[in-house]
Amino acid sequence: MQLESDLSYRQHKLSNGIRLVHRSTYSPVAHCAITINVGSRDEQPQEYGLAHFIEHSIFKGTEKRRSLHILNRIDGVGGELNAFTTKEETCIYASFLNKYHDRVLELFSDILFNSIFPQKEIDKEKIVVIDEINSYEDNPSELIFDDFERLVFRQHGLGRYILGTPKQVLNFSTDQIKSFVKRTYSTNSIVISTIGAIDFDQWVGKCEKYFGSIKEDNKKINRTPFKNYKPIKKIIPRDTYQSHVVLGNIAFSYKNKRKLAFSLLNNIIGGPAMNSRLNIKIREKYGFTYSLESNYTAYSDVGLFTVYAATDEKYIDKTINLIEKELEYYCNNKIKPLNLNQAKQQLIGQLAIQYENNQNEVLSMGKSILNYNKIDTLLTTNQEIEKITAEEIQEVAQKVFQKNKYSQIKYIH
Repeated sequence: MQLESDLSYRQHKLSNGIRLVHRSTYSPVAHCAITINVGSRDEQPQEYGLAHFIEHSIFKGTEKRRSLHILNRIDGVGGELNAFTTKEETCIYASFLNKYHDRVLELFSDILFNSIFPQKEIDKEKIVVIDEINSYEDNPSELIFDDFERLVFRQHGLGRYILGTPKQVLNFSTDQIKSFVKRTYSTNSIVISTIGAIDFDQWVGKCEKYFGSIKEDNKKINRTPFKNYKPIKKIIPRDTYQSHVVLGNIAFSYKNKRKLAFSLLNNIIGGPAMNSRLNIKIREKYGFTYSLESNYTAYSDVGLFTVYAATDEKYIDKTINLIEKELEYYCNNKIKPLNLNQAKQQLIGQLAIQYENNQNEVLSMGKSILNYNKIDTLLTTNQEIEKITAEEIQEVAQKVFQKNKYSQIKYIH
């Protein structure tokens, strides 16, 4: 486990407001990411799906490079280049041999600030994105989460499909893309993070070289907070072998001090480990379901807690009742000291394993700087986990696990 003594994050801000964060490593492989504080919730009605579409289109040509040259620039030396979009962030990232820091930073600067979004390439990419949408809709275990968020958040930006719809995608144009980028991208909303075997000052110098001349452009992100949640239930007929269900409630934002306690509780309830409460009490005891998990997603103004299950239709209502019973248990009972300690050690171990993956960590670094303007080391996070009390666990359970506040969506075949 990397602790305070051997894990050092160093930060720097360029004169134009772009923030940098670096961690040194001895690995021959480096990782670099650019995280931008712009996501699908920042779209206007005519732009639904555009943030994600830009993630695709940003690789389609700059003032000096064509699409193939962009892809070959990193792939051609054995590296990997990728990107993703969430409701609140857009991220471009790469993994590569350490000697190619200049190559990666120069390319990132070029595609981020010099992309021309040629209409011919845009039109071809529309076909790709529409195929992605159709593929996604063929997977009910993923699509149901989007349908649930649309149910919970309704017309709010957080309820919007990140991918958009085929009709919306077909209408995107070069001018529309450039307008969105101009309105939403700004130097104060960009973080460059890296993990690599490179001296910090040397790396900062390279960032100055490729990003320092970018004109300062500070914008304030004005996001409409989500308010007035009302629980709702919906059944959607789908031609699938299994029935699927998601139920849940709004929860804590990432700015809320109770976020960590609820993260621990979510891990106890239905985290990735086979010994989660739901897995033992429903899957192992009754055999009703193979797929069963809980999730907690924290946004800047609200959070969302969900429980997902896939099962035969004849077991769906029994499964839902058992889920609700297990959630109610933590509202009415304090977790026992031994169980709480075991849960803490499990979460601490999971975080340590997650941070063994440098690509995961470099992405986490960028998001942490965007959200908190700091990064807590594993030691600091572990200390905060150890402080969580049984009373705090029960308090957050009572706040979120309210049966009369659950929204629910079912896919029934």
